[in-house]
Amino acid sequence: MHAHSHGHRAKRVRWRFATPAAFAVAGALFVVSATNSEGTDLRPGRVNDMPSLVRSEKSQYEDLREKASDLNGDVEALSARIDDDQVRKVRGRATRLQGPAGFTEVHGNALTVTLSDSPEELREGTDDIRRLVVHQQDIQAVVNAMWDAGAEGVMIQGQRVISTTGIKCAGNSVELQGIPYPQPYVITAVGDTSAMQARIDSDYGIGLYRSDAANPAIQIGWDIDVESSVTIPAYDGLRGLEYAEPLT
Repeated sequence: MHAHSHGHRAKRVRWRFATPAAFAVAGALFVVSATNSEGTDLRPGRVNDMPSLVRSEKSQYEDLREKASDLNGDVEALSARIDDDQVRKVRGRATRLQGPAGFTEVHGNALTVTLSDSPEELREGTDDIRRLVVHQQDIQAVVNAMWDAGAEGVMIQGQRVISTTGIKCAGNSVELQGIPYPQPYVITAVGDTSAMQARIDSDYGIGLYRSDAANPAIQIGWDIDVESSVTIPAYDGLRGLEYAEPLT
């Protein structure tokens, strides 16, 4: 009886010290997340040229990613010190989900789609350039078709895409993970290239885009290639979610 009580108290002591530490690190993660939200908000007029804007946003993003990596390391270290079966089970489950979540690299045959704006002379000759430039929905349509065809991993402009990746228009560029990128937009997916090609061919929205690409008066850029031996890196950016349940 005495030994049982002593073991129970020891377990409570471990949790008493580990839990506040874990909450402290979690609080720091929320601070980094809030900072990221402020730091990646594009405000008109802040930077006048695209190269400077990209360098500025990328520098801020890299700083935040480094801080997040350090904090994630602290969380892992604290979790490893907790001697509890339930914690070990949760950590094992998280490890198994790293691949589907995009936190491990994938390698294999790939399909690459490149989207670009119409030639400059066509864009300068009209007041309505909506059909002459690439929009976020064009990129999203291609990415969604790739996922729908069973892609193992997708990247845009060399950056791994995961479920929380945001794609939005930012002036004359497209913003990905808080960083603006100019065209052309290169989208690569590892997986069954025949299935992805078929899914892209059957997509109505992509079909309209490709019709504009074939129209001499529009000529918006479209190119698709099959590649072999492509590696898509693991996602190593900031993580917006603290907790999530996998879809079944």
